Amino acid sequence: MKPITRRQALQLGAVGGLGVAIGGIGLSRTGLPWGGRVADGDLLVEPEALRSSGGLLQVDLVAARREVTIAGRQVQALTYGGTLPGRTWWVRPGDTIEVQLRNELDTPTNLHTHGLQVSPSGNSDNPFLSIDPGQSFGYRFTLPEDHPSGVCWYHPHRHGSVADQLFGGLYGALIVEDEKMPVSRERVLVVSDISLTAGGQIATASGMDVMIGREGDLLLVNGRHRPHMSARPGERERWRVINACTSRYLRLALPGQRLELLGIDGGQEQAPREVRDVLLAPGNRADLLVSMSAGSGEFQTLGYDRGGMGMGMGMMGGRNLSGAEAIATLTVSGQETSTPDTVPVRSPVLRDLREQPVARRREIAFTMGMGSMMRGGGSMMDLGFDGRTFDIDRVDQRVAAGAVEEWLITNPTPMDHPFHLHVWPMQVIETDGQPVSEQVWRDVVNVPAQGRVRVLIDFARHPGRTVYHCHILDHEDAGMMAIVDVG
Repeated sequence: MKPITRRQALQLGAVGGLGVAIGGIGLSRTGLPWGGRVADGDLLVEPEALRSSGGLLQVDLVAARREVTIAGRQVQALTYGGTLPGRTWWVRPGDTIEVQLRNELDTPTNLHTHGLQVSPSGNSDNPFLSIDPGQSFGYRFTLPEDHPSGVCWYHPHRHGSVADQLFGGLYGALIVEDEKMPVSRERVLVVSDISLTAGGQIATASGMDVMIGREGDLLLVNGRHRPHMSARPGERERWRVINACTSRYLRLALPGQRLELLGIDGGQEQAPREVRDVLLAPGNRADLLVSMSAGSGEFQTLGYDRGGMGMGMGMMGGRNLSGAEAIATLTVSGQETSTPDTVPVRSPVLRDLREQPVARRREIAFTMGMGSMMRGGGSMMDLGFDGRTFDIDRVDQRVAAGAVEEWLITNPTPMDHPFHLHVWPMQVIETDGQPVSEQVWRDVVNVPAQGRVRVLIDFARHPGRTVYHCHILDHEDAGMMAIVDVG
């Protein structure tokens, strides 16, 4: 293991943002390389669960290319432990997670525990580490005793290859448990997308895909294409849903069934709130209660207009970005069962930062402009923040440990960008000038095209150096990332 160097970061940024244009197959939404219909309708299968014991979870994690079955095809995917997705880690506040990561890929990698409020330094959630092919490295993540419960996940964060490795299959769920709720069943649903070649390889992205953020031709849940779920009328289930797509937005809905929101990311609703749909930007997660009524239907994404580049090219080629699609099917039948008891009201874990003095106010702007020339002709985009692309040797924001800061995140570009800050959760207090009255906590905040979001951040814990970036991961790899140093 060694830290990534500035030269490697710049080289990999170019490769991750542009080099994948070579050999891209440009699949359409309606055509697949092997022709005909894809296989779907398998039963939904839960990822294998690993649970902590005595305050410790120990994980052997092997990142390797393995053969898996996707939509009836044998595919050479990137996997954690040979499965897609990787196993689900279940922990509790105060636990320690020890991970022995072995890299059997042909490119460097590392590990990010997305959503955990843990140290960004040393062998903890350090995005600057680089584990070369054939190397192993021991990670150790220690959760605070008062860590909020919620839906987290893990995935690579090696700059320049994040999008390729996630798109290829490297991701898994990480659940910080709370008190047991009166439900009939709990499900973990990791939603991802992927594109395949006729030969069963992961398709590379074109330069256009990178500029707008690639979306796969197959939408998967727990590695399966449109799997089937079944339940009985009157049952109440708890669904933990992760948007593990590289760029796709999900507007989740389940017509005919009652959906109640328990929380998004690490933010918890005090009581279940009935919703018709839930928007998850890439990297967001939802904690849902589903009350079952007899009938059949689809768990679906309704589609979301995340914008595009314009420039006279029909929103960069006229692609249907984040369009409506079925994710899974659900059949509710059989003898009706009684509904479990009412879910208890929960008290917020995080303090309301609006009651705290603000040490400093900053404005951070997404940058998306025309840049230098690509190999072979054509122009590329300069992606970054505040007019600067990512530089591993430059600290973009220096923050005093213990400070509460107010950040205004602006997006003058023609497309939405999801803003992700590692380690420290953000309290959203204003969207496009409109104040947010309730406590809203996120670690991925969607900033609409031409919009702005104001957040408060408490830097009382976990001093060190980490990053914030766009969670359209092709954008992050191409330079839309910056460094914050707290100390």
